[in-house]
Amino acid sequence: MATAMSRRERGRERGRQPSGTPATRAASAPEPRFTRREILAALALVALAVGCYLPALSAGFVWDDRVFARALAVRDWDGLWRIWFSPSEIEDEGHYWPLVYTSFWLEHKLWGFAPAGYHAVNVLLHAANTLLVRRLAERLAVPGAWLVAAVFAVHPLHVESVAWIIERKDLLSGLFYLAAFLAWLRFADEPRGGRGRRYYVLALALFAAGMLCKSIVVTLPAAFLIVLWWKRGRVTGGDLAWAAPFFVVGAAMAAADVWFYAAREPLSLGYTAVERLQIAAQALWFYAGKLLWPGGLAVIYPHWETGAGDPAAWGYVLASVALAAALWFLRGRVGRGPLAGGLFFAVTLSPVLGFVDYGYMQFSFVADRHQYLAGMGLMAVLVGAAAVGVERLPAAVWRRCAAGAGAVVLAVLAVLTWRHAGIYRDGMTLFTHVVAHNPTARFAHRNLGEALTAEGRWDDALAVFRVAAEQAPDDDRDHSNVGAALVMLGRLDEAEERLRAALSLDPKSTYALQNMASLAVRRERYGEALDLYRRLVEVSPRNPSAHHGVGTALYFLGRPAEALKALERALALDPARSDIRTNRDEVLAVMERRAQ
Repeated sequence: MATAMSRRERGRERGRQPSGTPATRAASAPEPRFTRREILAALALVALAVGCYLPALSAGFVWDDRVFARALAVRDWDGLWRIWFSPSEIEDEGHYWPLVYTSFWLEHKLWGFAPAGYHAVNVLLHAANTLLVRRLAERLAVPGAWLVAAVFAVHPLHVESVAWIIERKDLLSGLFYLAAFLAWLRFADEPRGGRGRRYYVLALALFAAGMLCKSIVVTLPAAFLIVLWWKRGRVTGGDLAWAAPFFVVGAAMAAADVWFYAAREPLSLGYTAVERLQIAAQALWFYAGKLLWPGGLAVIYPHWETGAGDPAAWGYVLASVALAAALWFLRGRVGRGPLAGGLFFAVTLSPVLGFVDYGYMQFSFVADRHQYLAGMGLMAVLVGAAAVGVERLPAAVWRRCAAGAGAVVLAVLAVLTWRHAGIYRDGMTLFTHVVAHNPTARFAHRNLGEALTAEGRWDDALAVFRVAAEQAPDDDRDHSNVGAALVMLGRLDEAEERLRAALSLDPKSTYALQNMASLAVRRERYGEALDLYRRLVEVSPRNPSAHHGVGTALYFLGRPAEALKALERALALDPARSDIRTNRDEVLAVMERRAQ
């Protein structure tokens, strides 16, 4: 999207445009031949995409990976039906993205919950997307198409999407998005009937599949129109007619996803229209800046201030308008490419710029993963401009120097990606990084504390949980975590005070009920423990720990037959829990001895 076209060239291009078709045949490059050079170029891209993510292959599950790792629908053989037709059973997943969980379900049947398999699939999906980016750039005749794809492969902004398993949604939606884009270009090159119409249907089906992975791809039909304007300088009524079904399908599926999310996790952040405009403008500049200089990647970035009286916030708005106006008025001199690339970048990011509320806005206005696809627009502009500039260098020696500089840039990006991928090794490493870069990150201290508890470092966990409780004094979970740490340290009176405070904030808090019941068992108040565990079962009926607790309390109360039923129920919900199985067997042994 970077080359400028002379008036004569633009005139010849317009003369070749058949009326009523969505794109010109000249808009796409010819089909590639599978020469040895082409194969080596593709293998080099795969090597780049895989090589810089090798640290991720030895990583474990972190943060929201527990959403799919704990989902019974992913574990059970009949869970595939529930993934598609009863998605609310997947706790903590507010969206309807069933293709993502279908992939997790299938992998669980292949290698259980071994993290390496899930990481390997993510890396391979990224490699496949890299090849599709190259093909798309070639079909659009972007100069330096291979280098555009290489930058896409190794850019550290993509680490969050690739090294974090739960972000499979970015990779799968990206795969279908890119494949749909290529199918649509094939449709544009064919006659309206026959094979051309089949490519159109294929593009629409792939687009719908992408929406079932992550609804951020809803902007694809707008990207079609941006490409047409870039190539021809206009968008016709016929173009809009061909794009209309994509807009309708995208709008309907996005609305359904928003309805599903609102039904499960009502959200209203209360930003004004002015504040949303300011958030969007600053987010665009933030994303562009990180793309150009990917330093200080924080995973969770601090919120910034907004307001009608904030001159800095208005500065981002004015700068955005000024840049768009400048590219528009300079299009005759520099070509339509830079403006088209910028439009693609902004439009593709638009669902997550803050114009509408979405869950992650509670933590930050921006996230690296949000520009997994959007960044292609700026990459194409910058790399394409560089490629055109290199071609115009007067001597071959200078072109070789430029190629060497490009290799250095790729190497630096690859090293940064390698290093950044390492922070997803485990929860401890990830949240130590988050807290170091953003000490005010919401829930980061909570997650770091939970990682510390997994290692049995209760003193350290208590200190971190106290910080989390100070940051969110009205959050029952943080008070409950403090109480749980105090229990493990034997400070039972302090623990009980904290846990009662958590229950006063939310009498149905699963965390507070679980921890308070555990404390009651530790203090041998088994009747109280039984009552608390039964309340937990009412709140969370498919929670195996709740039924396990009921069985434990009943056993200590001398009611083994009832205890056995509760333990059998707990084991049915989670057959892999060895502690439940051990307690069940112990109760059976007691009952057998009594029967004798």
